[in-house]
Amino acid sequence: MPLVSLRLDPPFARFTLAHPPVNVINLALMEESLAVLRRADWKGVRCCILAGEGKSFSAGVDVGEHLPPHGGRMVALFHELFRALVDLPCALVARVHGACLGGAAELLLACDSVVAAEDAQIGFPEIRLGVFPPIACGVLGRVVGEMRARRLILSGETLSGRDAAAVGLATRAVPAADLDAAVAAESALFTRHSAAALRETRRALADVDLTRIEEIYLGGLMKTADATEGLTAFLEKRPPRWKDR
Repeated sequence: MPLVSLRLDPPFARFTLAHPPVNVINLALMEESLAVLRRADWKGVRCCILAGEGKSFSAGVDVGEHLPPHGGRMVALFHELFRALVDLPCALVARVHGACLGGAAELLLACDSVVAAEDAQIGFPEIRLGVFPPIACGVLGRVVGEMRARRLILSGETLSGRDAAAVGLATRAVPAADLDAAVAAESALFTRHSAAALRETRRALADVDLTRIEEIYLGGLMKTADATEGLTAFLEKRPPRWKDR
């Protein structure tokens, strides 16, 4: 079964994560996503909706694949997917419901607008596992402000969709029953414009350099005992036993 789907119906498109039960983003999903996005004919598409199938947008990136031997490949491929979304030649609107955590919340930072259900849960809980969200470290401050970004990343706090909108992590929050209508209205704001103008404007807005953060993540953080312990504890469903090294 496909792990993602892309439906093109110019001027709209819809890219959906389809990995039940909670759309965990693993290596296979990332590879499939990149292949689907790159072979698509985007001609005439002015707005793409990024969504998750089922009860949640996505619970985030596969925790087990952070550990050796997959960790380096996982980080590189996830950043490649993020850049592919940033580089889409059309506006990108996220439709967020249920859980949107960790790497899934980082994908929101590639979007031009985020419409969330008021009861969605959005956050960057990586610090609880002894690691950090590389993309959020580089980009979140531009979205919500430096101090808010630091607090969200270092506390691992999860926000409701309503609170996420209040701090600027979501564009707007609506009751879950109104989510599809709100996404449609938000998407329509972009489809009135030239596809060429949208493409070139997104190019002008794209300025994300993750190289140094990748070096810190893989060369520093992932060599600590606590990174391995935190991720392993999560997989084993037990509290971590920090060694502070």
